[in-house]
Amino acid sequence: MDMQKFEKELLSYIPNVREEMKTVVSSIEYSLSAGGKRIRPFLTLEFAKLCGGSEENAMPFACAVEMIHTYSLIHDDLPCMDNDDLRRGKPTNHKVFGEAVALLGGDGLLTLAFETVLSERAVELNGYEKCVKAGRALAKYAGVNGMIGGQMIDLESEEKAVPLEILQVMDENKTGALIASACVMGCISAGASDEQIKAAKNYAMDIGIAFQIVDDMLDVTSDTATLGKTVGSDRENNKSTYVSLLGLDECRRISIELTEKAVESLKAFEGDTEELKKFAYYLCDRKK
Repeated sequence: MDMQKFEKELLSYIPNVREEMKTVVSSIEYSLSAGGKRIRPFLTLEFAKLCGGSEENAMPFACAVEMIHTYSLIHDDLPCMDNDDLRRGKPTNHKVFGEAVALLGGDGLLTLAFETVLSERAVELNGYEKCVKAGRALAKYAGVNGMIGGQMIDLESEEKAVPLEILQVMDENKTGALIASACVMGCISAGASDEQIKAAKNYAMDIGIAFQIVDDMLDVTSDTATLGKTVGSDRENNKSTYVSLLGLDECRRISIELTEKAVESLKAFEGDTEELKKFAYYLCDRKK
C-alpha cells in the first residue's frame, strides 16, 4: 500500500465547515492523522487487487473503514469506556479537546465513513451497486451485530470472570468484524465471487482473533513506550483476557494456529497471496 497516497486521500474527505464548527473538525483531523498500523485499509486494498480490482477503485472504501476504526478508538478511550490517556503515543482525543468534543468527533467520523462510501468519487470508480453493497457491509460489521455489539459485551464483562466462549464472541465482534468489513469491501470493489468473499471473511476473522490474543499478551509483556498506549489496563480493570484464562504459552500456540488457518483460507484465490500471508504472520509476531 502506498501509505503517503492513502494518508493524503484519507484527509481529503474531511469537510470544510463554518468557523463555528471547526473545533470538531480539528478533533477529527487530530485522531485521523495520528498514524497507526492502517491494518484495515491495507486489507481492503490488498483484497481488491487479489480479486482483479484496483487500489484506486477501492481507496474510498479503505478510507471509510479507517474512519470507523478511528471513531471507535476515540470513543473507546473516553472515561465512560476504557478511560485511557494515551493513543499511538499521543494524548487521547478527549485529553486534548474535552469529552464532549471527542464524542462529537467520533460521531462525525462515523457518519463521514458512510458519506465517503457513497461519495461521488466512490460511485464514479465503483458504480452505485458496489457502493451500496460496501456501505451495507460496513454498517453490518460496525453495528450492534458487529463491533458495537462486541464493545457492549466488553462493558458487561468488566469486574466479572468471563468464560472463554464469551471472550471469543466478544472479540469476533469487537475486533474481527471490522477487519472482516475491510476484506469484504475490497472484494466487493473488485466484483469478487461469493466464495471469495466468504474466504476473505474467514481470513479476517482468524487474523482478528489472533490479533486480539497478541494484544492481550502485549498488555502483559510490553511497556507503554513501545506500544504507544497504557499497558496493564486489563489487570487494573479486572478484565478477563486470553492471558488470564489460558496463560501466555497457550495464547501463543492458539495465535499461531489461527494464523495458519487464515493463510489456508487464501487458497480460494488464484492471484498472488504472498502479501496477505506475510501480513498474517506479521500480526502474529508483532511486538507493538
